[in-house]
Amino acid sequence: MRDKDTKKEVEIITGKVKNNFTNERLTHHAGLGVIWDYINAKGLISLINRVFPTTWYNSLKFSNVQVLCSIVLANISGIHRLNAIENFTKDPLVNHLLSLPGKIEDSTFKDRLLKLGASGAILLQEGLFSMTRKWLSQNNLSRITVDCDSTVSTVFGKQEGAAKGYNPQKKGASAYHPLLCYCSEMKLLINSWFRTGSAYTSNGICEFLKQTIAVLPKHMKQIFFRADSGFFSGELFDFLEANGHQYLVKVKLKNLNDLLLKQNWTASSDKNSVCEFDYKAKEWKTSRKLKAIRILTGYKAVELFGEVHQAPEYKYFCYCSNLKGLSIDELHVLYGARAESENWIEHTKNQLHASQTVTDDFHVNDILWQLAVLGYNLSVMMRYEANHTVWRQEPLTFMRWFINVPGKVVNSARQVYVKMSAYYRDASKWEKFAVLVTSSV
Repeated sequence: MRDKDTKKEVEIITGKVKNNFTNERLTHHAGLGVIWDYINAKGLISLINRVFPTTWYNSLKFSNVQVLCSIVLANISGIHRLNAIENFTKDPLVNHLLSLPGKIEDSTFKDRLLKLGASGAILLQEGLFSMTRKWLSQNNLSRITVDCDSTVSTVFGKQEGAAKGYNPQKKGASAYHPLLCYCSEMKLLINSWFRTGSAYTSNGICEFLKQTIAVLPKHMKQIFFRADSGFFSGELFDFLEANGHQYLVKVKLKNLNDLLLKQNWTASSDKNSVCEFDYKAKEWKTSRKLKAIRILTGYKAVELFGEVHQAPEYKYFCYCSNLKGLSIDELHVLYGARAESENWIEHTKNQLHASQTVTDDFHVNDILWQLAVLGYNLSVMMRYEANHTVWRQEPLTFMRWFINVPGKVVNSARQVYVKMSAYYRDASKWEKFAVLVTSSV
């Protein structure tokens, strides 16, 4: 007897969705509420209002605080073009936090920043130095590491102050060439100068460091200055030595290879050899000891007198430093740690979009640069104070899981709430970090 066929075809019913863009109370930046609380607690709002007080008249809709803070919040949220920031200010959460009567048009941003001008760029930098000093005061170290570097920001147009110079990304293109220095222990950008693209790496470095040192709190008596070969300068070394500071700078000389080949090398390990020798450049006031390391990278076949020999191949590194008590191998490792600062420059430029918001006016671009730098510092320090695990994340990673979270802005019982999905995968981490930020201020 044949078994009855029990197979049954299952019918799958699919749901259909109709889309529209009619809901006006949705936000894509739910984390901004916590960040705004932190900004308020740190006194940034009152600082900007004090530096740039607003003179109200009938046709004026927005205060200087609203305009400048809109740009900072946009940078923290990954938005940098002025027309995109205009759209950002239509977000209901941004509207509520900044008490905006409506969107801020991109022409309003340009006009307001133009009015601030060169003096506004200087006043903004001086005002932000006071915030930087407060952040640095949280670190009880008497000596900090200052990693200094410059970066090239290519522009495509005829922006004021942009010029041709060193540009490894796009040779021959006009650019800006900002100078930056970070506190290595905190990843904090202490000082930066927005400069024309034709400026050499170390141009004005002594004045830059004088200004940087003036920003430091009183308990920080000494800096350890670390930089690449673009800062190999006798004038810089004179300044640091005269003021009791330490330094480690990579050597840059036209005849460096020939100079190193003439030295007597001593093996310090199976692959490393070291040497040191006195050197005095023409413009130097005194000679200094240069310390070098060569690292065996392999062997290559060479023919000598008709026979094939295996000749060693080396990679050379040479440094100028007044640090005492460290071997040359240890100096090399210590210099290698500055590579982390190059990541911070990338975060500042490409994740907080410093120098990517540009107009035709140099001083407006300077202000936009400083506001993006402020956004970077806010992102770093909020996480530094609240949670060192989160502090180690890149700003972009933090932005994606904490700031750029969809939500709905709801008014209830005279309170404004942002309701987020109950199924958000990082909900518990988000809530925990928000509590930590609140408690840290």
